Amino acid sequence: MRRFVRENSLGLTFGLLFVLVLVGEAFAGQADFNQRQLTEGLVPVSFWRYVTSASFGADVAENWQSEYLQFFLYIFGTVWLVQKGSPESKQLDRVGRESDREQRVGAYAGADSPAWAHARGLRLWLFANSLGLVMGLLFGLSWLAQSIAGMAAFNEEQLANRQDPVSWAGYLTEPDFWNRTLQNWQSELLAVASMAVLAIYLRQRGSSQSKPVGSAHTATGVEG
Repeated sequence: MRRFVRENSLGLTFGLLFVLVLVGEAFAGQADFNQRQLTEGLVPVSFWRYVTSASFGADVAENWQSEYLQFFLYIFGTVWLVQKGSPESKQLDRVGRESDREQRVGAYAGADSPAWAHARGLRLWLFANSLGLVMGLLFGLSWLAQSIAGMAAFNEEQLANRQDPVSWAGYLTEPDFWNRTLQNWQSELLAVASMAVLAIYLRQRGSSQSKPVGSAHTATGVEG
């Protein structure tokens, strides 16, 4: 067990932090929601009622979809785009999908390569693009969840204000939806750009996201 925890400590730690923060968000969100309920002369809701509400669902999903969008764009973008001096970039002369030899697929797959790396045709294409495709799928699903939950929350406010509810397609044209969406997209894109550029000049000793401390600023695609 100790060896398993050590060898999987990165995923386990961030998974545990995710659960703790999500629970914290739920309690803080309920408190904030109930404050607004009392201000408006309405009855506070229970914790279970809040975490199953459209308001909580929309808040969670809008953050998830922006994170998966970031990874989706970054995974495919770094196939063709480079940043001189950044460990987040491939080496400048390796732009593109690279050769079968470089990627160790097909005839160049080794004994320790995954089974699908030995395949050809559709199976190899799917495996060779599986990370980006899954991130894109997760983005699409979380975006859909956000739009549905956001529509339900929006319509609750519409009805409370004695206004007509909107359809799902109608909600996609509402400023509320795009305000929720774009404020998350811009923050994720800024974070990616900042990491790619700052890592040229700054270091974190021992981190796989940083160049070795003594590496030249111009060293590209080198990780510690």
